[in-house]
Amino acid sequence: MNKEILNALAELEKEKGISQDIVLDAIKVALETGYKKNFSKATNFSIEIDELNGEYKLFSDKTVVEEVESKNQEISLEEARLINSNYEIGDIVKIEIKPKKDFGRIAAQTARQVILQKIREAERESIFGEFYGRESDILTGIVQRASKGNVYIDLGKIEGVLTQTEQIPNEVYNQGDRVKSVILEVKNTGKGANIMLSRSHPNLVKRLFELEIPEIHDGTIEIFSISREAGSRTKIAVFTHDPNVDPVGSCVGNKGARVKNIIDEICQEKIDIIIYDKDPEKFIANSLGPAKIIKVTAHEKEKSAVAVVPDNQLSLAIGKEGQNARLAAKLTGWKIDIISETQYLERNAKNSGVE
Repeated sequence: MNKEILNALAELEKEKGISQDIVLDAIKVALETGYKKNFSKATNFSIEIDELNGEYKLFSDKTVVEEVESKNQEISLEEARLINSNYEIGDIVKIEIKPKKDFGRIAAQTARQVILQKIREAERESIFGEFYGRESDILTGIVQRASKGNVYIDLGKIEGVLTQTEQIPNEVYNQGDRVKSVILEVKNTGKGANIMLSRSHPNLVKRLFELEIPEIHDGTIEIFSISREAGSRTKIAVFTHDPNVDPVGSCVGNKGARVKNIIDEICQEKIDIIIYDKDPEKFIANSLGPAKIIKVTAHEKEKSAVAVVPDNQLSLAIGKEGQNARLAAKLTGWKIDIISETQYLERNAKNSGVE
């Protein structure tokens, strides 16, 4: 140990935020272990490090007793009081030992090893702390590699993992591509932070809208809900308390520029921007766009509704393989039964007893 190492510890505290005391304590423990392993089998050793000059001293810690049974671990009260008259039975007396020459080399190596270990631990903790609690945050990274279906994204200080289930279906990831993704989960493992990413989660669309639409970022327009089938279609419900603001128009932008930037980021996925309404019947009707809705009857208790559409709009309202109806149900949180106008009239006729 020397002044050079103390200076290194001071820099470590400044740059990495690692307390000098913590590292010194770790060095002390390591040195004690090293001394016992290489020079003595006794266990009553301790080391003190001078924090001003970096010099260390090795001590044999002996317990003050009336009658000595083990000279290596005990000292008589009479001998102890020759060192300091205040010692009493049961006190610990530290007697300095001059370590063997080889121990100086071991001490220097140990100090360096401990410092490097603490740097690695601190960096891992720092990175974990930087990302912990940031689930749903959006990040931009660079595709590094792909392995066994997983894509590894360089986030600067650490790699994030985009598993196959969190990728946009059929999206191709080439090395060097810049991609945006949201943090799905942050785990602290023995090897450091593990950042799980997603490009298929609805939160990615939400964060992209927040980035692209200033009125959403500043709270003028709010997002009520999002339903998404990644790679195919998303529905997003928005609203505003400002009567002078058109929420859909603001999200679409001049000549569709704003929403186009979002669509480009998610592989040309279709996006339906819906007006949220406190009236569930109006909200459900809006959610089934682009189909035109004649009538919606909502049953609040069952959280279910019947939507009536023109005969020629039935397939549009339901969507390919039921996608439009499915996304509308997720968006609103209601179970939606879609029927044609003819079916509606037939039901009414049947219920009224008219043949």
